Amino acid sequence: MRPTTTFAAIVALLAALGLAGPAAAADGDASWTVATAANDFGPDRENYGYVLNPGGSLTDGIVITNDGATPLHLAVYAADAFTAEGGRLDLRPEGAEQAGLGAWIRPQRPDVTVEPGESAEVPFTLTLPGDVAPGDYMGGVVTEGEGNQRLGIRVRLRVGGELRPRLSVEDLRVSYSGTPNPLGTGEATVAYTIRNTGNAILAARQEVSLSGPFGGLTADAGKVADTPQLLPGDTWKVSVPVHGVAPVLRVTGTVALTPLLTDASNSIAPLTAVRTTAHAWTLPWAALLALVVVGVLAVLGYRFARRRPA
Repeated sequence: MRPTTTFAAIVALLAALGLAGPAAAADGDASWTVATAANDFGPDRENYGYVLNPGGSLTDGIVITNDGATPLHLAVYAADAFTAEGGRLDLRPEGAEQAGLGAWIRPQRPDVTVEPGESAEVPFTLTLPGDVAPGDYMGGVVTEGEGNQRLGIRVRLRVGGELRPRLSVEDLRVSYSGTPNPLGTGEATVAYTIRNTGNAILAARQEVSLSGPFGGLTADAGKVADTPQLLPGDTWKVSVPVHGVAPVLRVTGTVALTPLLTDASNSIAPLTAVRTTAHAWTLPWAALLALVVVGVLAVLGYRFARRRPA
């Protein structure tokens, strides 16, 4: 049963699976491509995207084409997505515990053999539990051959209900490195962790700045790259250098995050920014040392002058 509304497919693809378009070829000696089935959801889709209510179900399919010269035997399964190191989306391997789309998608058969130059379609059914929480879920339908070669198509699901897109900044810290120049400026590092505390897949636009007492002597970090898309519950560690920070005894570090939500038309909607601050000491050690040296020299000079005979 097809849902009443389909969620627009996201053009970005799972790099970990080698997918490069509506049909994609596997790396290595094996040669096959995968594509979405042409059906009521539309032809030539980049990947699978659905909106479905709790307890709902739908049927779709994956088409596998053998471009090699020998018969091709592949496993077919579904898997949950997760964010790997470096922000890259990956899929859990076959046999791993699956709690989301990897558990809800059932291919009609667990494997398939495709003759050279031929194609085979494997239907699959997505069935949601009645008590599934609303929000965004990510996974994939995967084909796997010998040598753990995997090729698949991403599945993005939005479960109907209240969508709560939220990001938070945690463990915000500001550290300062001074300068040997008593009249110069130093550098600071602003480090923090972004957590997706909502139920929607989000990226974040970031702005980082430092300001002195009463909001003066502001130093801006400049352009900070957007985060990758974060799944609900994901965290992303950030460390941003800020140059030209004056040693004004105490500074305030401000991080502003603008959540970026991809809507059903595949456009990005910026949401209300979240701001978090932290403080750090920026003591002018070089200037203080220079003052100490000048003071010591002044005292020594004064004592020497008093000891000189009249």
